[in-house]
Amino acid sequence: MARLLILGGSNTQLNSVLRAKEKGHTVIVADYFEDAPGKKFADYGELTSTFDVEGCLSIARKYKIDGILTVGTDQPVLTCAKVANELGLSFFLDIEQAKAVTHKKVMKKIFKENKIPSAEFRFINNNFHDDELKGLRFPLVIKPLDSQGQRGVYKVSSLQQIRSLLPNVMSYSREKEILVEEFYESEEITLSGWVRDGRTHLLTVTDRQTISRDLHIGICIAHNFPSKHLPAYHGEIQELMDKIVKAFGIENGPIYFQMLIGSEGIKINEIACRIGGAYEDELLPVLTGVDVLEMLINHATGHEVNYSALERYDYYKNTNHATVQMIFTVPGTVGMMTPMKEIMALPGAISGRYNYHIGSTIQEIQNATQRVGYMIFLSDSAESLRLKIEKAFEKIEIRDTQGENMLIDLLYRK
Repeated sequence: MARLLILGGSNTQLNSVLRAKEKGHTVIVADYFEDAPGKKFADYGELTSTFDVEGCLSIARKYKIDGILTVGTDQPVLTCAKVANELGLSFFLDIEQAKAVTHKKVMKKIFKENKIPSAEFRFINNNFHDDELKGLRFPLVIKPLDSQGQRGVYKVSSLQQIRSLLPNVMSYSREKEILVEEFYESEEITLSGWVRDGRTHLLTVTDRQTISRDLHIGICIAHNFPSKHLPAYHGEIQELMDKIVKAFGIENGPIYFQMLIGSEGIKINEIACRIGGAYEDELLPVLTGVDVLEMLINHATGHEVNYSALERYDYYKNTNHATVQMIFTVPGTVGMMTPMKEIMALPGAISGRYNYHIGSTIQEIQNATQRVGYMIFLSDSAESLRLKIEKAFEKIEIRDTQGENMLIDLLYRK
């Protein structure tokens, strides 16, 4: 068995820790939170930022690891590539590719060079002049170049707002510039897939349901399968997916692309080479029969990857309906929560977990870190799935220490 370093120990990476342990591997988790959930189940936990290449390299050498991986998070992909390169370990991407899929300046440059449609953009620093944004139409979106989980992402309507928020955006970045791009009025879809020997295998296209909170945008509350946009756009989606894979030189491994569909057609929001952060490691095996987490762990630990399910799978023959529902609350301190096992006893429930517990204080919704939990449901029709979601939200209760309701549930009944 292998010694596997997993970057990140949050609930997003928890299944990778548990699965690797089940397979008999020695698991080391690196995370900058001492109480990261994954550390409780790992053989060893190390207090190191997953962005800290030297720190992670030191851990890798300390434990003489055989493999390294991350799940559901962008920036550690680059750390994985650098550590793997230094130690001669297996990883799907080289350093240059990993930089391209985790750094928005490089990513946007490749989009432009390869005529991959995306929103018009500029890069600015603290001392930018007003005319640097000439030609862009408000509202605009400002983003860090190298962050994740909607941290530091704002929708703005004036130059004054940009100047006032710029220090906050930069606080989430290691760079001295930020991305400014036009806001595209649209609906979002997310593609999950796998590339094998340069050939793309599309696994799912989901409708990514989002909400906005004041200046904060793009906060995901649900992924719904199948996408309502697929009948009209399936050819273009496949074509763009293949074009992106070729432009970025992706030969093998997981892919996770976010696209926007509006009056000007499809535009690419961002791409990633990882398993998605909306618990796709749990959803995809049940929905498609393709166990992407198993494939990822086997590749990282030097074991043979079984691609038979991937090769058999045909997206267009998948008649299932599924949803990943994120649980959010108003701010407060949790006094009671319906046990998740009661929710999981409902018909169609596949998986679910709370990210917080009784006694936790939950902040105002600003980004993905305020997810209180999630639930995954599967059904054979859209109407049946809708009813299952309704029953779940009727069942679940989250109250504060004064007994007041905290759960935000109307968002999910659109």
